Amino acid sequence: MTADVDSERPGARPDRGAGEVSGNYELFRDDWGIPHLRAADALTLARAQGHATALDRAWQLETERHRVLGTSASHLGAEAVDWDRFVRRARIADTARRCFDRLAPETAAWVTAYADGVNEGLAEGAERAPEFAAVGLAPGRWEPWTPLGVWLSTHILFAGFPTKLWREEVARRLGEDRMTLFATDGPGTAGSNGWLLTGARTATGAPLLAGDPHRFIEDPGVYQQIRLACPEFDVVGLAVPGIPGIAHFGHTGHVAWAITNAMADYQDLYRERLRRTPDGGVEALGPDGWYRAHAHTETIEVAGAAPEQVEVIETDRGPVIIGGDPGAGETISLRYPPRVTGELGFDTLPALLRARTVADVDTALDRWVEPVNVVLAADTAGSTLHRVAGHVPVRPYANRLRVVPAEDPAYAWRDGETVPLPRAEVDGPAGIAVMANERGLAAPLGVEFAPPHRARRIGELLGADTDWTPDAQAAVHTDTLLASSRQLLSLLAWAPALGPAAERLRDRLLRWDRHMDADSTDATLYARLRTDVVHRLAAHPALKAVTGADDPWRSAAYPALFRPWLAAVPRIGYALESLLTVGLLPYEDRLALVAASAEAVAAAADETPPAPWGELHRLSPWQALPDRTPDASVGSDAQAIRPGVAGDHDCVLSTSSVPGVTDLFARGPAARYVWDLARREDSRWAVPFGASGVPGSAHHRDQTPLWARGALAPVVTDWNLLHRTTPHRTTHCRTEENPAMTAPTEPAASATPALRPAVHEQKIEGFGTVRLVPVDPAADAELLHGWVTEERARFWGMADHTREQVREIYEFVDSLPTHHAYLALRDGVPAALFQTYEPDADPVGECYDVRPGDFGIHLLIAPAEGEGAVKGYTEALLTAFIAYVFSDPAHLRVVVEPDARNEKALARMVRVGFELGPEIKKPEKTARLAFLTRAALGLA
Repeated sequence: MTADVDSERPGARPDRGAGEVSGNYELFRDDWGIPHLRAADALTLARAQGHATALDRAWQLETERHRVLGTSASHLGAEAVDWDRFVRRARIADTARRCFDRLAPETAAWVTAYADGVNEGLAEGAERAPEFAAVGLAPGRWEPWTPLGVWLSTHILFAGFPTKLWREEVARRLGEDRMTLFATDGPGTAGSNGWLLTGARTATGAPLLAGDPHRFIEDPGVYQQIRLACPEFDVVGLAVPGIPGIAHFGHTGHVAWAITNAMADYQDLYRERLRRTPDGGVEALGPDGWYRAHAHTETIEVAGAAPEQVEVIETDRGPVIIGGDPGAGETISLRYPPRVTGELGFDTLPALLRARTVADVDTALDRWVEPVNVVLAADTAGSTLHRVAGHVPVRPYANRLRVVPAEDPAYAWRDGETVPLPRAEVDGPAGIAVMANERGLAAPLGVEFAPPHRARRIGELLGADTDWTPDAQAAVHTDTLLASSRQLLSLLAWAPALGPAAERLRDRLLRWDRHMDADSTDATLYARLRTDVVHRLAAHPALKAVTGADDPWRSAAYPALFRPWLAAVPRIGYALESLLTVGLLPYEDRLALVAASAEAVAAAADETPPAPWGELHRLSPWQALPDRTPDASVGSDAQAIRPGVAGDHDCVLSTSSVPGVTDLFARGPAARYVWDLARREDSRWAVPFGASGVPGSAHHRDQTPLWARGALAPVVTDWNLLHRTTPHRTTHCRTEENPAMTAPTEPAASATPALRPAVHEQKIEGFGTVRLVPVDPAADAELLHGWVTEERARFWGMADHTREQVREIYEFVDSLPTHHAYLALRDGVPAALFQTYEPDADPVGECYDVRPGDFGIHLLIAPAEGEGAVKGYTEALLTAFIAYVFSDPAHLRVVVEPDARNEKALARMVRVGFELGPEIKKPEKTARLAFLTRAALGLA
């Protein structure tokens, strides 16, 4: 076969519209070198995709193949041994083989065709990639199951199971009640923004779907822009090199889809007890006693060093990934769905390519497994979809939090049972759906979610207009408001007895618009203050137990691969907002700590004035090897290769530095896309580098300047416009000359409850549609203050509170991972305040014997109930609230504790099915407990 080499060489001028035929397929490229493939049938097209990817990404494909097999150290050296050891212990390759064997025959043939194409193109691709020569490596052979292995190795750490190791140590060192103290979008997790606008919000009257996946940015990029066309389908999208089809972000011309990480928890860690048998084998202790476990030994070849031996052990729970030497230290196994079920969800991929409607996408996603995603989709008929897709096993809630004992049957998975996956309606007056890894649609499935700032900000921006276009989406992609700065700046405002320089710093930062813009020196000063506060907090005696320099558990007890999840300073940096809010330190101590940081930062700023944020906040991508040849697309300009950009980890433009560690960032938008359902050719996209992974290619990094300023390239769909060599580089960045591209500076209408994403939506016959949306403390303070201070709400205990006190209370609630507040909307109108809590983490838990599966709720009905509301008003609302609580199978019993004098509330609870319990004494009231079990509702 011949490759389309000329279209990669600067100055080449192939004929427009004349694709090169290779193995019964045609390869076209657009201005940006993006491959457009056309073939006679789907199997030939899959082979073409593999072949074209091998030409453009040979080194990347070879890197991924070695990562699957655990053989990276054979050419990368000792630094890769930790990964090789883990991937062998986790049995990634063996699991991929199992999953391949379970594929439908037609899917297996399709994946095999892709692997065949990779093999046909690798030799030629390797000749163009200087990395092979640099390490003396020849490309190996892809097996039919290799793409499934690539998917597994890419996502095995995606759900962040090492966070359970961190929580385990926090519980041991700071106390059980502090286990989730650092809960936030922590190191090692990857997230995304995504949003859908129905036709009611767009200029064309057709839906728009846009967003950007946040991942660790790799060079070459983790997403590959591509077009796949045959008589059955014609799809553009972002493929994962090494994987056939378009899994995450695609547009078939009829329907488009996009995903974000659901932040679900579906991988468990078990503490195993092992012993050696006389013949050298291994036995494990299970619920039924000791039994023979699988064990064998493998050899890891290491370039420049002696080989290493690794014992691979697997118990009935899963592969042992930590420890493993019987009787020597802690031993932990990993249980993850593909290993248990032999299913990965690849049968979904060819079905997505053939989808023509939202219903088709929905049906295809019913077969999805790994990872668990939130999905948005829309089609040209205006239909929309908002759901979770994936496999979440049914097991005790404790499994989500920490390492659990392997021999205790209470922690086993329920064979064959999966948690029902939530979905929500998009259509409605708002016409907006947002997904940003927040505690939203997927709340019943996880423990730690991203802070709500990105989701709220996107909703505010989108709610400001009803005439959105594809080009205007850049204003959302590039928004730099850092909402998480509020708490630190609030403490700074009240910091006592500052010196003159620190006073000037305070005045400057309090006037700052809180945007992390690249040209902002105020943003730099804020970042300096944040860093200093993080380090002072890390040095505080209250956290010494997890930040002490002599901690052996961060270096010895757990593999080095997991250190990003176990490093205390990054954990403190990411959780800073909540740590400065909750009662970890007395309020006066927090003020003093921030004041000391202000003095230090102000003194340093007087000596060294701050540089613009963009000079410090630069991209630092991961590469298996550094570049070996000059880059023709950007020359030797290091700033173009490693650009400085705006944003930060809690901005919509989520370029995640590590607060307290570095201003550089390695995680951020790994791609951007806008899918237009009116005209696919008006869609837009961009990646951090370029279409080619070959250093020196014209398209290796030609999209970097575009990406850095938030602009997008056009999606070309006219075959006659392909193969051009003179770039037509349109930019869609925000400029003063183009005010439509400028983000609003004032909060938009989506601050209103009706425009927020719902965590639960339920239509109740004869009553209306009930939606539960998170409370926005600032936006809802006036509404809530009016409710809680009425005489009818005297039992709520806030009758004498001011509006600001109400706001502060719900900001505190919002900061807690165990407590949540929601507004209940009846047909879009606020109808009730609904709060949930975990009794173990609440004072009520000290007043009764908390059972596993207990889940507490508080309820305040809005004044509308007494104004001619329909009969059964409160019971109807309770129906929706209880359905939401019991949508999580880990919740076995609802707990309420109304004031013992509130006879009306108690009678209502009994009518609904609650069983009254004892009275309890609380500091603020005498309460009466009441309980509602799943069994009472026939759900057990």
